[in-house]
Amino acid sequence: MEKGVQRWLVDISKWNPSPEDFSSALSVLPNHEHSSITRFVRMEDRKRALVSRLLQYVLAHEVLGTPYDRIVIKRTEEGKPYLECDQVVREFPNFNFNVSHHGDYVAIAAEPLCLVGVDVVHSIKPEKETVPEFIQNFCTYFSSLEWDRIKSAGSSDEILDEFFRYWCLKEAFVKAVGSGLGYGVDKIEFHHKNWTDISVKVDGEFMKEWKFWIFELPKRHWVSVARGHPRFAAESYKGTISRAVFKPEEYHEALCLPNVGFAIRTTEQLLAVLKGAPVSGHQRTSRR
Repeated sequence: MEKGVQRWLVDISKWNPSPEDFSSALSVLPNHEHSSITRFVRMEDRKRALVSRLLQYVLAHEVLGTPYDRIVIKRTEEGKPYLECDQVVREFPNFNFNVSHHGDYVAIAAEPLCLVGVDVVHSIKPEKETVPEFIQNFCTYFSSLEWDRIKSAGSSDEILDEFFRYWCLKEAFVKAVGSGLGYGVDKIEFHHKNWTDISVKVDGEFMKEWKFWIFELPKRHWVSVARGHPRFAAESYKGTISRAVFKPEEYHEALCLPNVGFAIRTTEQLLAVLKGAPVSGHQRTSRR
């Protein structure tokens, strides 16, 4: 199952397309994806949305070997993407992925059996507030333990970094279960040893069937990954995965798979893959 554990990252600040180049890149994607990208006014937001879609299609093609024109990606009501596929890959009984973008980075993570959530944050100084004023707006989303650690982290920059690390992990957990913003993040409490050996309590109970990682990226960005049991999936997402019930030893094997580092990809590489991807013989009208 190890091939199903994927972590990819794109730095969009290194891609500065002309309007013509952006239109060309957009045309590689199916037509139904275009409006979700062009609805953004700012080019930076359009770039993030486009690269997010490119990552999903390239991942499905490269990892599963699915012809590009047979890749169908849909989203639950809460916005969690999933692959609708009649192709069964025995090594990946629950292949699923998640994407995130913030600041300069777009990330994707995939798992062969466990649920996966990924979140990217950019630790940006607020423009119109002090750091204490800014974080105070979110105090109800943290437990007293987390809040004490945030406030006592040190300088303003250190407080902000601590805040965003906790926020990043909470988002990764919520995105893994696919519950959207309706999930009570105040019920989630993270424990760690210098941001390693990370565990979580939900409603005061340790969730032993979950693992978490957080990585520091350049320019004060962070990316976190959550890996957990499919039985915790929200109902809308549970219907999109193949199995939610596993024998303890089968799940333990998947939970303890190595967590790989993030591989750096470029937008140009993603476009080259999709432009050269084989198809199953049908017309590729959606790409023209």
